[in-house]
Amino acid sequence: MRPVVLGDIELIRARAGAAVAVRAYAPDVPAAAGVLDVLHLPLNVAARPGRLDPANAGYVLALLDRALHGCRSGEFGAIVTAPVHKGVINDAGVAFSGHTEYLAERTGTPRVVMMLVGGGLRVALATTHLPLAAVPGAITPALLDETLRILHADLVGRFGLVAPRILVAGLNPHAGEGGHMGREEIDVIAPVLERLRGEGMRLVGPLPADTLFVPHTLAQGDAVLAMYHDQGLPVLKHASFGGGVNVTLGLPIIRTSVDHGTALDLAGTGRADPGSLFAALELAIAMVRSRDAAR
Repeated sequence: MRPVVLGDIELIRARAGAAVAVRAYAPDVPAAAGVLDVLHLPLNVAARPGRLDPANAGYVLALLDRALHGCRSGEFGAIVTAPVHKGVINDAGVAFSGHTEYLAERTGTPRVVMMLVGGGLRVALATTHLPLAAVPGAITPALLDETLRILHADLVGRFGLVAPRILVAGLNPHAGEGGHMGREEIDVIAPVLERLRGEGMRLVGPLPADTLFVPHTLAQGDAVLAMYHDQGLPVLKHASFGGGVNVTLGLPIIRTSVDHGTALDLAGTGRADPGSLFAALELAIAMVRSRDAAR
């Protein structure tokens, strides 16, 4: 299994310098140690380090489309995405909210789940980029049911876990403390967990988030489902920043990504830390192998 970089080969040669051997990708040519295979897609206009140019917005989307086509045709096993600047794509007149939403739309996937992996943790999110005030209304039985089914299915099919144990956080402090600090746990979360347990899923919760993320409790689960973005991700990023991986669950393809943004101020300086990208690549390979072994 070898990585193939999609991009402008002359740009990659210029950035890599003499330290990396770069050659044009050919599907029928085997991998060579120390050589980077690049599937050449030419830039629309020349790139300058750290400078955004809306003229290349379509190029970014073309890279995603080519990678997706390769995965769906069987040419590639997975997509590993680097960070993308959403604003410049929108500035070019293309409505774009991110890789995840774009890939979901292109594959006709009605719902995907974000999961971060790193520091020995797997943390999935029931809701993602919502204002905190909007979260309680978004936590519905239908959303939790669908999220847990997607999470369970991919833990089995792509992580090789035969009977995964999922720790589910409550929404409120102390998981509502018997209804005195909110009733979402009693009225929404617990009934969904009980129903899915009846189907054979191994679900623990709803648990108070402040004591869920302690070693003793985490040791009892294979993954955590947090109710909202800043409930789950600060813990994971504390444990793994610079080496964490963003995984999109529910897609018909395997997609991993870095856990950080574009860092335009570091572009072209040689000071950017590639640790998260390497971790995303390694996890994608492991997921492909688990998927293929299960077939």
